[in-house]
Amino acid sequence: MQSGALQKCIEPTCGSEYPISDIRIECDRGHLLDIKYKDTPPTSLKEVFYKRRNHANDIFNESGVWRFRELLNFCQIDTEDFEEYSKYLVSLDGAEGRLSKPYHMSKVSDYVGLQNLLLQPEGYNPSGSFKDNGMSTAVTHAKLVNINKIICASTGNTSASAAMYAANENIECDVYIPAGEVAPGKLSQAFQFGAQVIEIKGNFDDALSASLKKASEVGGYTVNSVNPFRIEGQKTIVFRALEQLDWNPPDWIVYPGGALGNTSSCGKSLMELYEWGWIKKIPRIAVINSEGANTLHTLYNGKFEDTNLRWNKGKPDVEIIKRYYTYMDKNGIRPKTKATAIQIAKPANILKGLRALEYTNGVVTQVSDQEMMDGMALVGLNGFDCEMASGAVPAGVKKLMGEEIIKKDDVVVGILTGRQKDASIPVDYHKNPQNRFANPPRT
Repeated sequence: MQSGALQKCIEPTCGSEYPISDIRIECDRGHLLDIKYKDTPPTSLKEVFYKRRNHANDIFNESGVWRFRELLNFCQIDTEDFEEYSKYLVSLDGAEGRLSKPYHMSKVSDYVGLQNLLLQPEGYNPSGSFKDNGMSTAVTHAKLVNINKIICASTGNTSASAAMYAANENIECDVYIPAGEVAPGKLSQAFQFGAQVIEIKGNFDDALSASLKKASEVGGYTVNSVNPFRIEGQKTIVFRALEQLDWNPPDWIVYPGGALGNTSSCGKSLMELYEWGWIKKIPRIAVINSEGANTLHTLYNGKFEDTNLRWNKGKPDVEIIKRYYTYMDKNGIRPKTKATAIQIAKPANILKGLRALEYTNGVVTQVSDQEMMDGMALVGLNGFDCEMASGAVPAGVKKLMGEEIIKKDDVVVGILTGRQKDASIPVDYHKNPQNRFANPPRT
């Protein structure tokens, strides 16, 4: 293998560098890391990626992640030598990202009032959420450095994905979950794929803290989105959207906001593509929080101490983040939303998220549980399935249009991060005729 990739601290004043073979989630000073590539990939690869869609039974060309392997070649392998790359790359038979691309959903567009709205369902991934994009790359790195156990904390989707890839690669998997806070459909996947489930009293943030502590004690390999290799796989969500648009960027890319791994990966992909000359315009990112788990919205929009938290060219005010977390703990403020996938009070990737928002001149807003459920139901009326957290996307786009932040002639790509695994939410929604898009049963 060559040395054309490395791990680098995201803070400009630090910039510590480490080899790809290092197992770490932060630099020695406690900052998050990026995977950096020394070479600029040629734009001629766009045609290569397109041709690989006729995969000729090569699962790595079939994969919506590894089809773009030159843009995330941290293994530094020959990407045209099947015998070589098949030894390193981890794939669930090419299924990750294979079916995800943006669609025009007419009923959503009509409701929102935006005809140039495309929604990209990531629930078609094998475990049912976007997590498989990043888990395939994180487990690839784990395999590269000879790891035999991976560890994660989860509100459900991460544990399902981690357990699935671990089982497929014959790797042990421990998942830390907040007891009673994970949808049964998601939790059942972790059990079904053979993971060891550890229940933690508290919320996701408590589970993440416990999992990171355990990983540091036993030398475990963390596969949460603080792992920079997981972010590499999640970049391909953007690659597939742009490829579908002939690499002409939209005006906006919209995500639900939880731990902010997607926001981080979107920002990194756009930064790289622009610097490489692959795109000529930088889309704006919109992050949609739940009102019940709105830390980013609160800090970014100056709702705490009247100060707008920003990346500030690599010098964010981390002390205000600490003060806000202390304020939440002191006052017993806990995240509370039925959209458990984004029920996170202390987003682990908040600094990378701020960087992405600054680079793209992004915005952050929040929506209610009712608005998310309406958005979820509306997507369903177009024949697509999404979980409640993904319903934040149409709800957020509608809100931003009402505020004239998103314009009527803008092109918008929204990411539906996962499919519905909590059957009680849509059933309860449709049984209540007071809900806007309810279809109650007849007797």
